Amino acid sequence: MNIKVIFAVAAVCFVQSVQAQTLCVFDLLGAQGDSYSMMKDYAVAAKQWGADITLKPYTDERVASEDFKAGQCDGVALTGLRARQFNSFTGSIDAIGGLQSYSAAKMIISLMANPKLAPDMLQNGYEVVGVTTLGAAYIMVRDRNVNTLSKAAGKRFGVLDYDKSQAIMVQKVGAQPVSVDLLTIGGKFNNGQLDAIALPAIAFRPLEIYKGLGTKGAIIRFPIVQVTGDVVIRPNKFPDGYGQKSRHWVASQIGREVELINKTEKAIDAKYWLDISANDKIGYIKLMREARIDLTDDGIYNKKMMAILKKVRCAQDPTSFECSIAGE
Repeated sequence: MNIKVIFAVAAVCFVQSVQAQTLCVFDLLGAQGDSYSMMKDYAVAAKQWGADITLKPYTDERVASEDFKAGQCDGVALTGLRARQFNSFTGSIDAIGGLQSYSAAKMIISLMANPKLAPDMLQNGYEVVGVTTLGAAYIMVRDRNVNTLSKAAGKRFGVLDYDKSQAIMVQKVGAQPVSVDLLTIGGKFNNGQLDAIALPAIAFRPLEIYKGLGTKGAIIRFPIVQVTGDVVIRPNKFPDGYGQKSRHWVASQIGREVELINKTEKAIDAKYWLDISANDKIGYIKLMREARIDLTDDGIYNKKMMAILKKVRCAQDPTSFECSIAGE
């Protein structure tokens, strides 16, 4: 056999033996966004763990999720809320009022890389191989006079159609939940179809929220949810041991992520931010605690994760009323 033919056959066999993976990545700005940029670094790092990842950007999170379920991607990067369908443990980090600060978020995300929690990362044939932070979600209102729970009664509040917890919370304060998704929430708020929404700062410019705030609106400076991002894979499509190596690398990026979030929040004009009283904050905290307990009882939140979140909150603030009572 001709030596060139032998080399050609060998090259083909080598290429066929390398298993490539496709990772669908959701980012509001597609391939131009910060989340996608991080995943480009992730794909480079993944070569050290035996993977050869091709990224596929999506601006519609629902489509990215459906394509993953349909087998068009071997992995997917989504918000924790959307990824809860694949893993209730990590998907419950985004519980209402679950984490009150970025230092608490750092603790949780670092913990997600602990090998002792590796079994919790596997559910229903899927594996979470990384948890990131996308920043705190804040309530944004078109009228800054709506600055207390009592004033929220009757207001139209946008809630993500795939997250039951948001609608339940909105109903608890007497507001009217209006079903939206990430493609429609910005437009409906900006044109007045919604009175209030909850989003992290990273969505402010891509969704042009400043149009909805106008001269009378405000962003209430009180985090109601720490929004996370999950990288989920089909483990049989990746090399053995990939998940733990991936979780360790993703957790190592937390400092970079929080720095970017702080920069993004500071870039929002100070005129939009509104601080609330200490008494109102306590009211929010108690209401969110009641909602978490109900949602855990209903099976929406993962009970083990709720216990972990409480330990983190109480490590951060041992004087909090909840630390001396049972219930989570």
